[in-house]
Amino acid sequence: MISRKAITIGLIAGVLGGITLFFSTAAAAEDGKLNIIVFGAHPDDCELKAGGVAAMWAALGHRVKFVSTTNGDIGHATMAGGPLARRREAEVKKAAEILGITSEVLDIHDGELMPTFENRQQFVRLIREWQADIVIGHRPNDYHPDHRYTGVLMQDAAFMVTVAHFMPTVPQLAKNPVFLFLSDNFQKPNPFKADVVVAIDQMFEQKANAIWQLESQIESLWATGNFERVVPIPTDPAGREERRLALRERQAQRDKAIADKYRSQLVSCYGEEEAKKIQYAEAFELCEYGRQPDQAELKKLFPIAK
Repeated sequence: MISRKAITIGLIAGVLGGITLFFSTAAAAEDGKLNIIVFGAHPDDCELKAGGVAAMWAALGHRVKFVSTTNGDIGHATMAGGPLARRREAEVKKAAEILGITSEVLDIHDGELMPTFENRQQFVRLIREWQADIVIGHRPNDYHPDHRYTGVLMQDAAFMVTVAHFMPTVPQLAKNPVFLFLSDNFQKPNPFKADVVVAIDQMFEQKANAIWQLESQIESLWATGNFERVVPIPTDPAGREERRLALRERQAQRDKAIADKYRSQLVSCYGEEEAKKIQYAEAFELCEYGRQPDQAELKKLFPIAK
């Protein structure tokens, strides 16, 4: 048993040395909860692809962190640079509060993420400091270079997080996390394969409300499909509610498509009768790097009701 005094001393040492590992380990050892970190390329990717399961983990007392690997500072029709980066960071912070999780945005320009040694170190540091049991990110085959390189960097960290003499100032993980990919529809060189499908019906409204905080995207790219103009969100209550419901329906259709596409996996997890009722889902693919759990362990790691 680790004493409260030892935890306090470890926390102080971590703060002074730039290492929060000791405190995280002590906390995890005492409460038995999972630590999950999700890497998304921009301040919206994690929320869209994993907001539901994140809220479910958080409701069970597990610790979830969303990391935006770029600051999104060119993702708008009329704004850019520092003002947009600050706006988008504030938006995902609000979304995180609704989901009950932690959020961080890295200081890397949108469209400029590269699989450099320095960025590999940053991924390793983040995973180690969070004492991650589960790490999730994009697949490395994707239309956007920031998405691709987020996937590459996550994969590059999958072994290095356990190597003692790689970044020795942040102690390595004794147990390699489970690494997984967020869902997508890309087919080449290989299509997404759903190894875990989670029903998120009970948290869908919470997820939709979190996504509603991402106003910079709602008024720009999501409204027009390009970066040519802005469709402002109405300021009157009735107009805002109409726009919110339209956004909710947009996300509902996306998460319904996941549930319908992977209905057979839902049946195997939840049983046929329960699976028929499921409307919304999120899906994840097991990465061949990192620890390799079997299907039974994956079901235990994810909040899948039996």
